Order: sequence, then C-alpha cells, then structure tokens
Amino acid sequence: MTEPLSETVAAVERLGKRARAASRTLGGAPTAQKDAALAATAAAIRRERAALCAANELDLAAARAAGLDAAFVDRLALTDAGVEAMAAGLDQIAMLTDPIGEITDLRARPSGIQVGRMRVALGVIGIIYESRPNVTIDAAGLCIKSGNATILRGGSEAIHSNRALTALVREGLRTAGLPEDAVQLIDTTDRAAVGALIASPQYVDVVIPRGGKSLIERISREARVPVIKHLDGVCHVYVDDQADLAQATRIADNAKTQRYSPCNTMETLLVAQGIAPAFLPPLCRIYVDKGVELRGDVATCALLSAAGLPCAAATEEDWRTEYLAAILSIRIVAGLDEAIEHINTYGSNHTDAIVTEHHSRAMRFLREVDSASVMVNASTRFADGFEFGLGAEIGISTDKLHARGPVGLEGLTSVKYVVLGSGQVRG
Repeated sequence: MTEPLSETVAAVERLGKRARAASRTLGGAPTAQKDAALAATAAAIRRERAALCAANELDLAAARAAGLDAAFVDRLALTDAGVEAMAAGLDQIAMLTDPIGEITDLRARPSGIQVGRMRVALGVIGIIYESRPNVTIDAAGLCIKSGNATILRGGSEAIHSNRALTALVREGLRTAGLPEDAVQLIDTTDRAAVGALIASPQYVDVVIPRGGKSLIERISREARVPVIKHLDGVCHVYVDDQADLAQATRIADNAKTQRYSPCNTMETLLVAQGIAPAFLPPLCRIYVDKGVELRGDVATCALLSAAGLPCAAATEEDWRTEYLAAILSIRIVAGLDEAIEHINTYGSNHTDAIVTEHHSRAMRFLREVDSASVMVNASTRFADGFEFGLGAEIGISTDKLHARGPVGLEGLTSVKYVVLGSGQVRG
C-alpha cells in the first residue's frame, strides 16, 4: 500500500537531516578511515554472499511474476560472480588517490599572501537509479571515498537486494568508526519519495539520476537541486576521406558491435563521399554478418543495394535515436563541415570520433564538435571512467557545468579557495 504523501515527505526529510549531519564528519575523515570502511564493506559482502543472493531471488521472483522481460530480469540478477565483482570494485576504489584536501595552483600574490584551491566534498548526493543492484555498492563506494554522504533511491524492483546491500555498507561504516548515516536508502517504493528528495536543497547538494530517458527527463524538469545527468548517447563516428580505411573499419566495427547496449556505442556512422564506394560495402558486410540492421540516407541505400546489401531508408527520427540495439544509421556526407554540422545538430553531446590521417582536420573536429568526449582514431567505446584512468565512475555527464564526461571521484568534489598568510592586512 502506498504511504500517505505527508509521511513519505517526512521520512525523506528525516533521511536528509541525518545525511547532512553525517556529511560533515565524512567530509573531514582521513583517507585511511574511509578506506577501512570500504574494506570492511567488501569483506561483509563476501561473507554474506548467500544472503545477498537469497534477497535478490525475492526481487527476481517478483519481476518474473510481473511479466518483466528477460533483459530486465538479467540486469536485476545478482550472481556469485556479480557479488564478487561488487566487493572487488570497493577494493579498487580504496586504491584510488583521495582527492579531498588536495591544494593546487598555490601562488604568491604581491601582498605576500599565497592563494590556492583545495578540493572538498560536495556534501550530500542523492542518487536515483533503476534495476541494477550493483549501483548501490558502486555509488556508495564512490561517495564514501570522495567524502560525500549519499541518499540512495533504487528501483522498486530491486528493493530487497538494495536493503541487504545498504545494510552491509552501513556495517562497514560503523566498523571504521564513521557515521552509518553517511549512506542511507529510501526504504519505500512510493514514487513520491523521488519528488521529495529532489525538492530538498536544504539537505541535498546534487542529484545524480541513472536510468531510462523518462526518469532523467523527469528529474531534470522537477528538481530544485543541481542535477548531473545525461539523457542520450547518440554517438557518431565520422570516417574522413583521408582515413586509413583498414583502421577505420576496425574502429567503426568495434564502436558498434563490441556491445550494443552501452551509452558510448556508436549509433550513427558518417562517411565522406570520396571514400564511401570503397569503404562502405566491405564494412557493411561485417555488420550484416553480425545481424546489424542498417538504415541509411538515399546515397547509402543506393550504394549498398548495388552491392547486394540490405539497407532501409533512414527517417529524420533515426538520426536522433539512441538504439541501444543492433541497428545503425549511416549517412554519406560531403566532408568534414557537413559531418560536424550533422553531429552538432543531431547528437546528444556524449561521445563522437573522427578517423583521419589529416592533422588539421582532426584538430578542427576536436575544437568544433560540442560533446563531452571527442576522439581521434579511436572507438567511442573508450568513453568510460576506467578507460580514461579515473578508476571508477558514477555515470557519464553531458552537462557543461561542474562535471562533464565520465564522473569519477574528482567529479564528486568541488573546490574552495584557501589563503595562506603571515599577518598581512589589506591597505
């Protein structure tokens, strides 16, 4: 039964007050203490492997009874290997450099003072996510290491799993002598809790939604606190007429078929008209052999039809669509100018790549494509916190303020100015 709205709001307010208080302690905690909490949580997860799988089975049974599709059930499932991966992820976060307290850009001023910037925690982070229980551990671990308290609101379909996992994180915090309220779970499936959380700037400093487009659009529209988000991953690869075609084939194949569901998978391939006849038919045979459905502009359809390859006519909507499936849009363009125009018109500011041996064109692409990650001669699949050397990420932001691209530990922090003096006064 859905709780009365007033009680739901009151419950979220209680969580917020406790999180705010805990954030003040965690934000100043030494690295060793935070790492001890991560290690204790990892040990608890390994110890309670059977209990976690049992809790997850309750969620899986409910999902199957509700008729949810196989792909959804697969995302929801916790296997023995998945449980170990969560624990190993915490071990890896513990090994990352702690950004909190670092002072950079320290410089002397004519007055004799020294001015620099110190990295600090954001405070309280609300994380709203769907289906995957491992997000509970990933998010909690990153927030602990970066000195942030967090309020988690997982999907109702994973409530038993998330309760069990959150309890182990709080155990780990207690073991390390840190306030367990630094990580809290909204323990209700009432959707009104989301509205209450994102309308609480007095308790929550930033919200990070992870899930489908409708969820993220709702959070962005209704939130009264800052949001770190990305809506779509409409990623492009442009193959220039100065590209190494063997290299371009490897990149375009990998960018689309290495995995279909991630947000950094290519959804639209742009090809310069000068090399299209030589490049597209062999590449598209690879796609067809792998079961990829091709959709192209008039020139692409004509070229592939002449080569005996299937290609449906692309619609205007196709250029804007994140398929997350074995579907690819292809357009033949006049050159670099048209490719950049297409990307900036139809793209989602996520990740885009150019394949070319022409240095000045590559540099133009880097400067003029307005995306969070822009690449030269590499697959879009590299747009990832681990691949970028961040260690771990909480998501990929297509925003322009605060954090952009993969959001790792540093993306969960801010800076404040610090001044070191020796008695100076301003005249």
